[in-house]
Amino acid sequence: MVLNFTKNYTIPILPKRRDNLNKFSTYIMLTNQNNQLTLQWKHQPSLQRNLKLYEDKHPEFSNLFFHDDKGIDIVNFWRKVASDESQLIADWEPSNKIQLAYEHLASYFEEKCYWAAKDLCKERNANSWEEYLCIARLLVYNPLKLKEILVKYNSESANIDTYITNIITKHIKYSAEVNRFSRWRLLYKKSDKELIEALKVFGIIEPEISLIIFARKYFKQVYLINKVKNPNRTIGKKWIAPEEEDFSKSAQCYNVEKVLSTAPHEVFANFTKVTAKQIQDWMEICIKALESYPISIIPKFSLDAFQSEFEVRSELQTPEIEWEKISSSEDIREQGFLANQANSILSEQLQSMKLDERRILLLYYGFRLNQKQLADRLGINQSTISRYLTKSTIKLLEAIARISQPQQWVKGYVIRWLESEYHAPVHSDLIQAALVSAIKKLVKEEREILQLYYGERMDKIKIASQLGVSLNEIAIRLTQTKNNLQEKLIQEINIWMKEYLEKWLGNYYKSLLKIVLKNEAKSGNKELKLEEKIFLVEIYTQNQLS
Repeated sequence: MVLNFTKNYTIPILPKRRDNLNKFSTYIMLTNQNNQLTLQWKHQPSLQRNLKLYEDKHPEFSNLFFHDDKGIDIVNFWRKVASDESQLIADWEPSNKIQLAYEHLASYFEEKCYWAAKDLCKERNANSWEEYLCIARLLVYNPLKLKEILVKYNSESANIDTYITNIITKHIKYSAEVNRFSRWRLLYKKSDKELIEALKVFGIIEPEISLIIFARKYFKQVYLINKVKNPNRTIGKKWIAPEEEDFSKSAQCYNVEKVLSTAPHEVFANFTKVTAKQIQDWMEICIKALESYPISIIPKFSLDAFQSEFEVRSELQTPEIEWEKISSSEDIREQGFLANQANSILSEQLQSMKLDERRILLLYYGFRLNQKQLADRLGINQSTISRYLTKSTIKLLEAIARISQPQQWVKGYVIRWLESEYHAPVHSDLIQAALVSAIKKLVKEEREILQLYYGERMDKIKIASQLGVSLNEIAIRLTQTKNNLQEKLIQEINIWMKEYLEKWLGNYYKSLLKIVLKNEAKSGNKELKLEEKIFLVEIYTQNQLS
């Protein structure tokens, strides 16, 4: 997705919002249509649900909701909710009712941000309305700042709309004059998670999202050294605009690092070298996405701890490893080719084991005793405990292997994936995530030929010419590489099955303990010794088997 960010200083028209539901649950979205910026209202589902909840449960609010007062009474309602932090929360109210109240107010004040920015641009004959709009929105979406503003409001001196508009106008003027606001600080400070969310809402999809995130990583490093930490910069101008040299250096770093195995798969699969112009365009897309999406500009700190909007936090982030992200997600762990059958098969296999085997698994996974503690408790040596655990887990792993039968389907799956999804794998799909991990374990020459054939879609004749080998050699290399990839995928699946089994056993026995101890608590037995707990769980499991 390529967007043209050539400045056009005709300020887009802001559409009107129809009713109170829209006035308190939508935010301004900047979009690019035919190289023209346009504005539209986007719904926040969480705010819509909250409005509907109060309409159903709160009679006073329900009456206000349909008043023809342009929303002023509802503004005052949410202002009272937000300001009274000591109030009791009704059973039906959300636990974050104060936070939601501030977000409803910020949604309503979006229009004031637009008009203040637009009027100020006309007054000053300036070409900065987008920057002014972002400054204003950063203010109203900061609950700490908004709280401070609302506390000082006096209803006798002005209505809330006029008061907020004046505050926003003054804030824009001050921020612009002392250079407190910087689009580049906004880009630099946001986490990858927030940026990815904003990019998705902005309409960017994979694999471009991964390319942009990777590019920002190196842009941030260059920008930090050349601008933020530059001892020659003017005091007070920490977040100045980058120059051509900064983008060029970022592109150099990107192109050097993209071929390494540590680079995200989507980056490696994109063979084209990036230019300084591409890095600059990507960073502009990031800024537009962040400016457009309110969640991405809401500060993540407590209402009770007032912190500076411009406090400097950690300068560099530690890069994440793709497989660690996959393997740490419990939701993803429950997906994939085993999810539908594994639970019942493993339960049956567990129940068919001998009593001694089940007891060791119970103590090891349920009560978290280590092997030495198990040996002491059962009066046998530690090596015997280890053999018991290994034997039991092998039985369970064989049961999973019978379900998955990877040898039968891996070959066809790998070929289909290379042809259709090599550029942008779905990381939430377990097998595709395992394939990405497997590709990273191939040698450089194998990764290169996959990149040329499936990434660049080059035919075998061109690849042979580029690599200086015969056409027959290319065919042989491709076949060998696909075979190696299939083998490494099976290895990854085996690793996953072991991890899956460890997690499954832990969750299985945790649930078992919870059921038994909950039943005992109901009967009045609250304090139980370890031996008593073990005895009760064993009795329970035997009853389940009989």
